[in-house]
Amino acid sequence: MNKMVRASRNVLSQYATFSGRASRPELWWWFLAVLITLMITSLIDAALIDPLLGLERTADEAARPLSVLVSIALIVPNLAVGARRLHDTGRTGWWLLIGLVPIVGPLALIYFYVQPSASGDNEWGARRPLGD
Repeated sequence: MNKMVRASRNVLSQYATFSGRASRPELWWWFLAVLITLMITSLIDAALIDPLLGLERTADEAARPLSVLVSIALIVPNLAVGARRLHDTGRTGWWLLIGLVPIVGPLALIYFYVQPSASGDNEWGARRPLGD
């Protein structure tokens, strides 16, 4: 849990910073924190907000305003940590655009994300482990 908190702090403190590097654990702990956050906001939407709006919990037209707002707020840090992770593997952040290609793009990004960090310094900075 401590690593997830540190990774979240690192990512949020560099909210829109696309330069530098992000370690593999930082990226994956961040993704886990985002997943948990979105699950919690979805539950809050279903339990509290939908009834206030007069919608049934299982309705297809059920609104999820809190989940949508949180998702929008997390777009920039998700892109930023993704670009920094690509930098850590020796690739440019522009490789994020491959994610727009259906099916193959997201799989390619996952492949890039699981690659080990480039050893030593590279053109995007010094290697920085999680929490440093």
